[in-house]
Amino acid sequence: MAMDPKKDYQGLSDECLAMIEEVRSFCEKEVKQTAIDADANPEVQDPKMMEVIAKACKLGYNAFDVPAENGGAGFTKLESVALLEAMSWYDAGFGITISANGLAGGPVVIGGNQQQKDRMYEIIMNGGIGSFCLTEPAAGCDASAGQSVAVKEGDEYVINGGKCFITNGPLASYYVVFAMTDKSKGAGHGYSAFFIDKKAEDVPGMTIGRIENKMGIRNSQVSEVLFDNVRVPASALIGKEGEGFKLAMKTLDVARITCGITAIGICQRALDEAAAYTKERVQFGAPLANNEVIQFKLADMAMKLQAGRQLCIHATDLYMQHVPFSAEAAMAKCVASDASAYISSEAVQILGGYGFMRNYPVEKLMRDSKIFQIFEGTNEIQRMVIGRSIVK
Repeated sequence: MAMDPKKDYQGLSDECLAMIEEVRSFCEKEVKQTAIDADANPEVQDPKMMEVIAKACKLGYNAFDVPAENGGAGFTKLESVALLEAMSWYDAGFGITISANGLAGGPVVIGGNQQQKDRMYEIIMNGGIGSFCLTEPAAGCDASAGQSVAVKEGDEYVINGGKCFITNGPLASYYVVFAMTDKSKGAGHGYSAFFIDKKAEDVPGMTIGRIENKMGIRNSQVSEVLFDNVRVPASALIGKEGEGFKLAMKTLDVARITCGITAIGICQRALDEAAAYTKERVQFGAPLANNEVIQFKLADMAMKLQAGRQLCIHATDLYMQHVPFSAEAAMAKCVASDASAYISSEAVQILGGYGFMRNYPVEKLMRDSKIFQIFEGTNEIQRMVIGRSIVK
């Protein structure tokens, strides 16, 4: 019952359909078992998984959003969403790592100048991945509470502060960093965004701090990124001073769609694993699949999966039509991530004692699913966004 791109998505090009099959073949060979092995590795940067990520970037899987004029495949947003779901079925951490250019590059695409866009696309086409540096220890969902600052000195900005829980922090070839340039104007008009087009070790004063040892999505590397008198040229400013918060929020609207569809990859894998098990497992003289209680569980799982997927597709359609989609993106992220938590938990329940063991993949899916209710804005935040859109 795996995702059927012709049925579950409408309007995908022949090139995209062929790429989905190529991605699935690659992930079946390179990602599926490696992701399980790496998840169990106590090292937070498993060398084999890093090799797989490098191979995927070399094949251009990190560049699905890059326009054709910049050397990319020129896929539509809907097509890149379908491709991300296909990757995430094999491992959500892998999908997040490879697709992070959509999040990291968002502010550049929305507010950057042509030189910044061309440079970012050049990095991506050479196998690079980006990192979106917004979250701070005192500023999680309340992004406006960030304490990092950027002070202009001549033709440079000097950045000081620290970011936490930064996806691809240790791996990135470019960073989009948010810092306060004018505290008197508050976060709404005092926050600015900067494009740093180098690896952290190549920027004096910029260092990778603690690499987090996480409960789930362990194949997505998350770390602190620290700034100690980091000097960047004035040309690193994305847009104008004070536009950073607006750029971050517009970027997160899009990122909530991709967050949701990654969670849908988990949903589909959990349903597939549970359904396959019910056909093989015999209890009381018959396969579990013959049990109506089990069938009802699978039915509920399938309904929640499709509801989440179709909300993600709807929000993507609105985005592609250039009409407001913030509330719909919040709905998609919230429903899809809640579905992933429910469906993966039900998969464990269906497998019973075996579901609790690492011999089967569903316990990993359950661990992987939880973060999707938390990052890109907790689901409590999503409900606030949705609620305010109704009563405004």
